[in-house]
Amino acid sequence: MRIAVVFFMHETVTFLKNDTTYDDFIYEGSPARGEALLSVDGFGYMGGFVRVAREHHNVELVGIESPLFPKTGTASGWITEDAYGRFSAKMIEELKAQGPFDGVYMVVHGAAAVRGVRDAEADLARRIREVVGPDAIIAGTFDPHGNEDDEFLKSANLAFCVKYYPHYDAQLQGERAARTMIRSIRGSYKPVSVTRKPPILTASVLQWTGKSPWMDLVQRALTWEAREPDVFVNFYYGFAFADLENVGMTFQVMTNGDPELANKVADDMANTAWRKREELVSGTQVYDIADGVKLAGEAIKAGKTPVTLADHSDRSGSATWLLDQVIKQDLSDTLIVTVADKKVIDTLRAKGVREGDDFDMDVGGLADESAGQPVRVKGKILHVTNGIGGLAARGQMWVSVKFGKNNVLVISPYLCQITEPEQVAPLQLNCDDFKAIAIKSRVHFRRGFDDNGYSPTIFLVEPPEPFLGTVKVDKLPYTHTRADKFFPFNKSVTYP
Repeated sequence: MRIAVVFFMHETVTFLKNDTTYDDFIYEGSPARGEALLSVDGFGYMGGFVRVAREHHNVELVGIESPLFPKTGTASGWITEDAYGRFSAKMIEELKAQGPFDGVYMVVHGAAAVRGVRDAEADLARRIREVVGPDAIIAGTFDPHGNEDDEFLKSANLAFCVKYYPHYDAQLQGERAARTMIRSIRGSYKPVSVTRKPPILTASVLQWTGKSPWMDLVQRALTWEAREPDVFVNFYYGFAFADLENVGMTFQVMTNGDPELANKVADDMANTAWRKREELVSGTQVYDIADGVKLAGEAIKAGKTPVTLADHSDRSGSATWLLDQVIKQDLSDTLIVTVADKKVIDTLRAKGVREGDDFDMDVGGLADESAGQPVRVKGKILHVTNGIGGLAARGQMWVSVKFGKNNVLVISPYLCQITEPEQVAPLQLNCDDFKAIAIKSRVHFRRGFDDNGYSPTIFLVEPPEPFLGTVKVDKLPYTHTRADKFFPFNKSVTYP
């Protein structure tokens, strides 16, 4: 049994000004092929898939040359036609040269947005189908922030979506994909799928599955999977910051040759979400940044530390609203990680910056309206490092600046979501040394700051205006999406 493996992931924020180019995917280790590709992300989708596939007898995996996650992370906009065209053409070329294949596993996201392409993941699946023929089994694993409809499964056979946010179960979905793909190739699983799209559009920060009502929908999906053998329920929350035609919440249900059951489960999931629509958009408290910093100061005085200040709205990484308020309100013992400013990093690199050097520069801002104005920071260079591990660190320089009352600002070249306190160790920092940690994250930070009990006090914050990362997504400059067709922006919309 020969199974090809391809990788094409990006969560595209189409409203950012900087496109995601071909060069953004090129760095040491990317593109990857063969065993190098198969060993990517051992604790994620790929790791789960490869491990389970290799537990089966006579299964050969072939890593097809693929770009890994771009070095800009999610802090970049539309993927250019050139980038997608060149990478997808190379994948197709290798599939043709190394075939035939019994199956193809696609590690994708669901919110990749390519200029001139309606649905990048579906388009890639269609092109792969043309190469491998009608009998091969194509399976994909997805992030729950995918904007999916039924297009991908018109060409592919199987899709498996992470259920939790933070995304704890990526490895499990990779394992499921391998096991079910092999069963499908051998003929013991005959996939049938249906799709439902209740018209609900929400910002990512509202979608934490650690509490109701989002947790309730995850649990309902798990209950269906537990009570009905061979049923798989995909719950895509949607990604409102990609201006695509298929934006919004989606449920997909796959069964083993039972369309009646698939329709029953899909209707139940979509109707349940619709009944809970008010709760889905009203259950998260988000503070104005100035108010959040004030509350953080009060919590520090009360000894309720460490405090976590999570700016969910910063999509470029360059936003300075939180840094500005930390300075204006004279907050102490605060770690700000990070503000993205590649120009500052490049300037310091050219100067040959060293630890202990004086620092007096404008930082951040101006990437777009959401980023605010640059903020002047005066202090001393504390550390010069290679950044935080994985894709974000390759070939980069990060700088830590000590200023004010035992405050530290980390400057990175790109947006970085800190999701666990241990992540800052390569920066020669320790979160335990601070009373407040200010980060750029929607929900993923709860992995290391909430779900493990690390931070007793947490404030989600955003700027006062509905900028790019706003919860008021109807204020975004959509061209392909009609926010007035969705709840909560149209209270009169009906479903089904």
